[in-house]
This record gives sequence, C-alpha cells and structure tokens, in this order.
Amino acid sequence: MRVAVTLEQCWHRVPGGTAVAALEVARAVAARGAVEQLGVAAWHRAPAPEPWRPPVPVAHLPVPRRALYAGWLWAGVPAVEAAVGRVDVVHATTVLVPPRRRAPLVVTLHDVAWRRAPEQFHRRGVQTFERGLALIARHADAVLCSSLATLDDARAAGLAAARLHHVPLGVGAEPATAEAVATARRRHRLDRPYAVFVGTVEPRKNLDGLLAAFATLGDLDLDLVVVGPAGWGPDLGPVGPRVRRVGFVAGVEKDALVAGAAVCVQPSRWEGFGLPVLEAMAQGTPVVTSAGTATEEAAGGAAVLVDPARPDSIAEGIRQALGEGERLAVAGRARAAAMTWDATARATEGIYRMLGGAR
Repeated sequence: MRVAVTLEQCWHRVPGGTAVAALEVARAVAARGAVEQLGVAAWHRAPAPEPWRPPVPVAHLPVPRRALYAGWLWAGVPAVEAAVGRVDVVHATTVLVPPRRRAPLVVTLHDVAWRRAPEQFHRRGVQTFERGLALIARHADAVLCSSLATLDDARAAGLAAARLHHVPLGVGAEPATAEAVATARRRHRLDRPYAVFVGTVEPRKNLDGLLAAFATLGDLDLDLVVVGPAGWGPDLGPVGPRVRRVGFVAGVEKDALVAGAAVCVQPSRWEGFGLPVLEAMAQGTPVVTSAGTATEEAAGGAAVLVDPARPDSIAEGIRQALGEGERLAVAGRARAAAMTWDATARATEGIYRMLGGAR
C-alpha cells in the first residue's frame, strides 16, 4: 500500500505540534513496515532543518509554499499525485487539505480552536482554517481526531459523525539523564528550582494567565522557565527576574529542561491534544493543566487540574503539584507509558487499509 503524506509544516518557521505528530506517526508507520509512505511538500532550496527532517522520502511539487497553499485551498491544484504518482491513500496531516485525483482522503484534525475563540487568532488565519474545514467536510473520507474533545468540536462544526475517528497521539521521549539535565541547566543558567511552560507564545496558551498566577507565588523558592518560540499576541509586559524565556529548544535539550523542572504548567485555554503534558509525564515531572480541555484528556487523571480562566486556581494547582510531586511523577510515568506512537500508527494504518482496501 502506497500512502502520500503531507509534510509541508516541517519547513514552517515554527513547525509546532502538527509537525511533531506527523513525523512521529510517519516514523512509527515506517517501523511497522507494511505501508510505503511518500511525503509531499512545496519546493524548497534546502532540506527541512533538524529535528524536523522527515523520516520518509519527500516529493516536492514545483511551487513555493504560499502558491501551493493558495492552490490547494482555492484553486484545487496541484494534485498530490502530480508529485508522487498513483497512491492508494492521501493523508493530509493538517487542516490545509490538498486536492487528489482518485485516492481516498484521510485528514488529521488536531483542533477547531479558532471556532471557540476566533479573537485569539489572526483574521487571515481564521479564513484559512474555515476554508480548510469546508474542504474537509466536502472531500475527506475519514477524519482522524487527536482527542474526544476535538471529535466533539468537529461534529458540532458539521462534519459527518460516520467519518470521524478518535486516534489519540502518543509520546516517545526517553527519560533525560542526570548529565543532560545538568548540562541544560548550566547552559541556560538555571541555578534555582523552576516551573516550566512549553509551547509557542500565543493567546490560547494562556501564558498571561500563568504569569498572573506566578506573580502571587512570591513566597515560593521557584522561577518560571518559558520554553518555546515567540509567536504572537498581546504584549505580556515586563516579566521580572524570576521568569526566564529560553526560546525554542528541541530534542534532548528540551527533554532535559522539562525533566529538571519541579513542575510543568500547561494552562491552555484550549488545545487539540496537549503533547507537552505527556512529554512532561514521560520525564517524571508533575503536571498542572486545564480542566475541561483536551489536555485533561491527555493527562488521564495523572495531573493537577485547574481553571485556566482563574490565575488563583493556577497558582493553587502549582502549590498542590509541588506538594504531591512523588505521587504525580509515578502516575505521570504510567500514563505516558500507556500512550505510544505505535498505537497511533496502528490505528492510522487501520484507516488506510479500510479506505485503500475498499478502493
């Protein structure tokens, strides 16, 4: 079975969670050895940077990204098969859905967050997402939802329930070594205990709420480390000496920064899944995250849950997690061990076979 997989996000300035998920699923499907995968991307002068380099061969359509996305969204060209030839299934790994000639279309939909809070997104982004959602509703033969929360949102957005499939993501991070943790702390001059937040700085991540909560914790011997690329949104203002922004880091270094933290705080207003929650649990770091969202679902009962709209709730959650660190570490490791990329790959491959076999 030959499957074309869109991987253009690997060349984005901030690849983010959609790239992590696409690459990890592609890697896990490849390891199973039953499906031939062919990546699809726009024309680029250079390969995708590490650690975003695809684990499968990539065919490049002869247009740059902006023209490719415009063609996919508004003109219905170029078809995926123009790059890869005949395939049994086309898998769009983001809401940017490519046209295809005859092959069934699978789409991974991580979230419909812009429908919940459009003011937290650029207007142009909302227009793009809405167009992608319309194409999914019209053309997708199967929609893979990373969480039940996203599946419910997709159903509410009008996608046919019979085409929606719950396919949770996984985690594969190895526990960071003590040496790696010490090296990361030295490199970023982290001499004091710290809480860590991981994610692109944008409104729905609720970093402003976390900073407001942290400002009330002056009695704690604790700094806050923000790991992730600059995104967009309101100016957070002066953050003070106890808040450190280290910017984008990946791989072993990111795992080490998370492992070295006393607590990981992910108080997003809304997420499609919440990979940083599982990645922290894999490192044995206690997690505080938002109740009533997909991150609660990802945590599986192994995190302290807070109201993301209330800084006092976030602050109390941090205090609770610090007091229950050992219990949360044990529960978190068990939860992370149960969420594997192989399970995601098996479920994804099952959808491929259902559609490709029917063809």
